[in-house]
Amino acid sequence: MAFRPLNQSPIATPIVVKLPAWRRRILLIAILLGFVALLGRSVYLQGIHKKFLQEKGDARYSRNLILTSQRGKITDRNGELLAISTPVESVWASPPDVVIDSAQTKQIAALLNLKPDEVKRRLANSEREFIYLKRRISPELAAKVMKLGIPGIELQREYKRYYPAGDVTAHMVGFTGPGDKGGGDRGLEGFELAMNGPLSGVDGNRRVIKDRSGHIIEDLQAVKVPQDGRDVSLALDLRIQYIAYRELARAVEMNKATAGAAIVLDAKTGEVLAMANVPTYNPNNPVNIKGKTRSRAIVDTFEPGSTLKPVTAAAALESGQYTPDTRIQTAPGTLSIGPATIHDAHVEGVLTVAQVIQKSSNVGASKIALTLDKQFMWNIYNELGLGHVEGVGFPGEATGRLRPYKTWRPIEMATMSFGHGISLTLLQLARLYTVFANEGELRPISLLKINEAPIGQQVFSAATANSVKDMLELVVQPGGTAVKAQVLGYRVGGKTGTAHKVGTHGYEEKKYVASFVGLAPASKPRFIIAVMIDEPSNGSYYGGTVAAPVFSSIMADTLRLFAVPQDAPDNNIVLESNAEDAKEGM
Repeated sequence: MAFRPLNQSPIATPIVVKLPAWRRRILLIAILLGFVALLGRSVYLQGIHKKFLQEKGDARYSRNLILTSQRGKITDRNGELLAISTPVESVWASPPDVVIDSAQTKQIAALLNLKPDEVKRRLANSEREFIYLKRRISPELAAKVMKLGIPGIELQREYKRYYPAGDVTAHMVGFTGPGDKGGGDRGLEGFELAMNGPLSGVDGNRRVIKDRSGHIIEDLQAVKVPQDGRDVSLALDLRIQYIAYRELARAVEMNKATAGAAIVLDAKTGEVLAMANVPTYNPNNPVNIKGKTRSRAIVDTFEPGSTLKPVTAAAALESGQYTPDTRIQTAPGTLSIGPATIHDAHVEGVLTVAQVIQKSSNVGASKIALTLDKQFMWNIYNELGLGHVEGVGFPGEATGRLRPYKTWRPIEMATMSFGHGISLTLLQLARLYTVFANEGELRPISLLKINEAPIGQQVFSAATANSVKDMLELVVQPGGTAVKAQVLGYRVGGKTGTAHKVGTHGYEEKKYVASFVGLAPASKPRFIIAVMIDEPSNGSYYGGTVAAPVFSSIMADTLRLFAVPQDAPDNNIVLESNAEDAKEGM
């Protein structure tokens, strides 16, 4: 009998489990199916769903940097800068990449004029890859921010708009506001808005790889160079704009008016050399500007009053029924049409057509209009652009109001002859007078600089237009309603207008719009100036005493600035002392 040593372990017998054949096959199939599933999943993720995974991966380390294009300049007709972009820096952050302690939070908040809690709140949004901490700061301040060395906080070059002429050209040029993420400015008012597309240009981009500290370590794609915006040259002459704004602001203040507007046109080309509006605002710091951004010369309509009487006279001459010397009885200074009565400021008796314009007789203009065909008159108003948009491309441009002639009653025929029951903008009124400066040809208006005079539309014959131009000269001479529109050394023609303002319940009893539109030199008109003063309240409200002096001051300086030869070098300014503030029919 054999014995094992006491320290020798018993030999382990291996246990072999034998599966039935059918179970082995099932296990093998299950393992194979698992491999197939894994293979299919890998094909799906690396092939079919590859773009999604790449985007998620790229979001961890790559960034698409926008290279802002530089906005185009806006200049006046002589190249003087009206709007220009200056480089500034914007501080932005990628919250997932930011590593910052409380001391640095306080430092960056102090530099950016933010509260520390506000900085913490913005940086706590870990789902966003891009946020602005502060936009449009000076390069010097931006350098101080970067000296803090905070990972995940970077700078982006942008441009801030600057307007050298400030409030003088604010309504014409407008202003901009910051665009979307990484983008440039966008126009909000004026030509900044009207020409936003050409001015903006096209932004570029650059795709890069960044490390966890936010440092660029590799360019993934070539830089797409930004295309700067196109420069825009306005018809405006900054020298005349300063003159118009100065005289308009003075008149609004002196007459305690609510607002005012003035336009200077090149009589031959139709270019707007100046367009001033009061009140105005500072486009470099557009705050508290509610109600001040409206360009009243283009977007506000008003009843033109007696400034429309020359059109009535021109229609009368064009009809063949009248000559400038045709006599009209205006006594006793009233005219009843149904229940309504039309009044003159003074009883004048028998007046010629020319004197009807000189004395601004409502009764005379009404009697002329009532003898003319309604459709004939409507066609003239329509050809002169009343009731139509001028099409100058300015935001908010108004159309005015001209009703269909079939609805006109006799009282409406009469009141429209002296500018009531019809409305227009100051720009439309200024353009209308180009027919008297160009022998009956109506010229199109341009706010942009043009190289040659456009072809106009013949509305009146040359003989008719010249006859009415002679009548306009009578208005500023002794006996007329606008002697304060005279300009020393020059023959001047024009027409006054005074009209009640239209309110929600009809005409406002004590609210007026005073206007004047005229041309000079009358022998060969070079400029047309239209002035509107809204709600003058310092005693006088007539166009001859409120608006005509503004015309005179602007026209005198403009003629001298362009060295226009005098056509009446020996004339002296003659003012009537007995005129009751040059009252006119309304």
